[in-house]
Formats: sequence, structure tokens, C-alpha cells
Amino acid sequence: MSLFEPGRICVKTMGREAGSFCVIIEREDDRYVTITGPQRINGVRRRRCNTRHLEPLDEMLEISAGAEDEEIINALEEADLIEQFRMKVRIEE
Repeated sequence: MSLFEPGRICVKTMGREAGSFCVIIEREDDRYVTITGPQRINGVRRRRCNTRHLEPLDEMLEISAGAEDEEIINALEEADLIEQFRMKVRIEE
């Protein structure tokens, strides 16, 4: 079992989206995963991301691997996390 599995909620730590929440959709290999915000919620679009640019959180969503944005939005609403995803986190270095 890995920290970076589908459904894991993370915070982006690098790039223009640093401080934004995202959800892992698929694990590609040991180093890369596919993530989404979804874009409609916080502007993080579906893309491939290096795991070194993510900070995994304890929270998980019940989604299937490769889930569409609608399924992720529904899971976020059930977990009452929509407002949290709209905010940014301050990254301390």
C-alpha cells in the first residue's frame, strides 16, 4: 500500500498551483500520479504530477481509479470538503 493511491487528498507544493488541494486519480509508477482539483472547484486541472511536488494528507475519498471530475465533486460534497478545496494553504519552507 502506498501513500499515493487513488482517492488520496494532497496539497501541491510546487509550481503555480502551490498551496492548492488536489485528489490523486491514478498512480502511473513510483514517481508519477495523475491528479485533479477538479478545475471547476479550485483551478487545478487534470494532469500528470511528480510525487515530490505533492504533500499527502490523511484524508481519503472513496473514488474509483481514473474517476471523472463529476464523481470526484460528488465525493467531495459527501465529505463536506468543497469549501476547503476552494482555499489555498500557505506553504512553509
